[in-house]
Amino acid sequence: MKISIGMNLQSGPWGGGNQFGQALVDYLQRQKVDVTFDLRNPNLDLILLAEPRVNLKISAYADKEIIRYLLLRNRQAIVVHRINECDERKGTQHVNHILIKANQCADHTVFVSTWLKTLFFQHGLPSYKSHGVIINGSDKTIFNPIGYHAWDRKTSIKLVTHHWGGSWLKGFDIYERLDQLLATEPYKHTISFTYIGNLPKGFRFHNSTYIEPKSGHELANAIRQNHVYLTASQNEPGGNHQNEGALCGLPLLYRESGCMPEYCHGFGISFNPDNFEQKLNEMMTTYPQWVKKMLDYPNTAEQTCTNYYTMFTELLDKRESLLKQRDWMQSHKTILRAFIPNRLGKLWQRITK
Repeated sequence: MKISIGMNLQSGPWGGGNQFGQALVDYLQRQKVDVTFDLRNPNLDLILLAEPRVNLKISAYADKEIIRYLLLRNRQAIVVHRINECDERKGTQHVNHILIKANQCADHTVFVSTWLKTLFFQHGLPSYKSHGVIINGSDKTIFNPIGYHAWDRKTSIKLVTHHWGGSWLKGFDIYERLDQLLATEPYKHTISFTYIGNLPKGFRFHNSTYIEPKSGHELANAIRQNHVYLTASQNEPGGNHQNEGALCGLPLLYRESGCMPEYCHGFGISFNPDNFEQKLNEMMTTYPQWVKKMLDYPNTAEQTCTNYYTMFTELLDKRESLLKQRDWMQSHKTILRAFIPNRLGKLWQRITK
């Protein structure tokens, strides 16, 4: 099996998409799969379109390059588009459009959550095309409960969260609220909160501990110094941060938003902005029953990569039927757009709207 993964993988602290790419490459290579990161090989079996926004450092190529490859070099390669982003996550206005446009070249689409799949179908992505959902997972060799000490109920309970992105929608309405609570009774003597990662511009904590971004074992060790993992992220497509906290053994206190109910159900307590304090108190009361469950948390990188490998194999088994469904091959507009340079391409899009 020959696969091209459209990612420029980065080292050090980075976002969840990069972590996914590193784990997938490692897994595929252990299965003796030939993995590349460009479209030079004329005999590719599969192409994974992972990031069509070419202005991002992690993007290796986009849909236009894939279409040119299919038309000029190899029409037998199956294209899988992994969608793991949306405008709703950061309050942007262009991401959904870019991803829907790029999806035209895909033979199969894989979403990182059911919530995200539903969102894109509502935005007009064709639901009749081949698609599926594979949940993200984190590396259990790094994020595990070895060294985690459960709360003894005699000291303050320690909450922690971490984010690479510094968007306000990462949950800072709740993190700021918690920070303010920690200056009041009874919370100032019973709870502490640590935030690891990047912050919104100009934001600072007053009653919480702030730690700059970490990755790998250093991050896992920092997470394990706490008792409960809090995530207040809004419209999260398929986050990894809650997976990392859960795999370190920490029960989850998670917002009822985006993918979180799908990822976290059964391993902690959900909340919304109206009942946060109530659910925080509930976690303190019921903590022992949750901590016992965390060893069974299922969202590991190994499981995610196994699911991708199975998906790739199944797609190749039905290659002929997938190739017959390529409706974009009949679209002169899509084909022409793939051969027009970017600046002229934007003009062409305005003309042909």
